[in-house]
Amino acid sequence: MTASRRVVVITGAGGALGAAVSRQLASEPDTDLVLSDISAPSLEATVAGLPDTDGGVETALADVSDYAQVESVVASAVERFGRLDVLISNAGVLSTNGRIHNLATEEWERAFRINVLGAVHGIRAAVGRMRPQQSGSIVLTASVSGLTAWSHAAPYCATKAAVIQIAKVAAVEYARDGIRVKLRVPGVVPVRHPRRSPARGG
Repeated sequence: MTASRRVVVITGAGGALGAAVSRQLASEPDTDLVLSDISAPSLEATVAGLPDTDGGVETALADVSDYAQVESVVASAVERFGRLDVLISNAGVLSTNGRIHNLATEEWERAFRINVLGAVHGIRAAVGRMRPQQSGSIVLTASVSGLTAWSHAAPYCATKAAVIQIAKVAAVEYARDGIRVKLRVPGVVPVRHPRRSPARGG
């Protein structure tokens, strides 16, 4: 890898939004990708849909609710390509459709583990590599649901609102280290794989 190349890690790369981001970045010059998802078939589908690229493409299975697995993805990117320039924390899960009083505690815990802790784990893993470089970008995927109220989707709305606030705090905390923290707030994204749990998109 030369200094002019950039290394990008994308979590949730198997979902509709993650696949679209992966295709866009693969089409850009001097870009090496490490694509991660919890679903092997979904990750394979994303890779199969990439355009021809002059960059390297690696894949890694990981559950973002487990910090050790996210750390392993980032470590493998640095080992393979020598550095980390961009982390796109895109993995997320929709909550069960239901009003608050009908949603079990487990539903809330699942949403917070994946949507909130997944973002936190990505930041922790990326910052460990970016601070010594004094450079890098971290992009968190939130949702317009974090800015408004969607009926029957309280866990999703609450966790995406948390991601928005985490991004704001992280941007302030790591600016002195040369790390930019950005936020994407997409609207509704079509589910690419209707037969699987939608635990990968924004």
